[in-house]
Amino acid sequence: MVAVGGTAAARRRKGLEMAAAEQPVCNFGWRAPDFTLPDADGRLHTLEQLKGANGTLVMFICNHCPYVKAVADRLARDAHALQALGVGVVAIMPNDYETYPDDAPERMKEFARIHGFQFPYLVDRTQQVARAYDAVCTPDFFGFNADLRLQYRGRLDESGRAPASAGARRELFEAMRQVAETGKGPGEQTASIGCSIKWRG
Repeated sequence: MVAVGGTAAARRRKGLEMAAAEQPVCNFGWRAPDFTLPDADGRLHTLEQLKGANGTLVMFICNHCPYVKAVADRLARDAHALQALGVGVVAIMPNDYETYPDDAPERMKEFARIHGFQFPYLVDRTQQVARAYDAVCTPDFFGFNADLRLQYRGRLDESGRAPASAGARRELFEAMRQVAETGKGPGEQTASIGCSIKWRG
């Protein structure tokens, strides 16, 4: 594991390419940047359309990352449960899929089908949205309250890229349920770890 310091922009300027990355701690109250992005079929989706009455979860994921593969089924389960609580959910694929073809849009459709995604899975081809969010890794979770103010920037659970233990806490679900009920996230959060975003050259 590599812990990442400084801003994503600074890391990109230095040209660092890490096998694993860990995102910064939660910047409570930071407002979600707007976006308009297509899904794999070219249909456009906006943050305004996707936000939930009780909160919004924006996830940066991809198809090929072993960390994402390890949690994809649990991610789909918890996202569906959060949607039932009035939390809007969206996943965004930020990687350079010309260099990493396993992340191409046609593969995104297959990945979403296999894992039972019931939320939009969007393509950030220009990577402008990932930069606006200062996303670092896949998976990278941004949990916002009803006012689109950041309240959670932690992990899904403790498993990383290993199978989850029977007693593993559903940290993301529990945090976003709290956000849906109170508008505020937990004070203690553990950063997500994953593959670094594959930026274009």
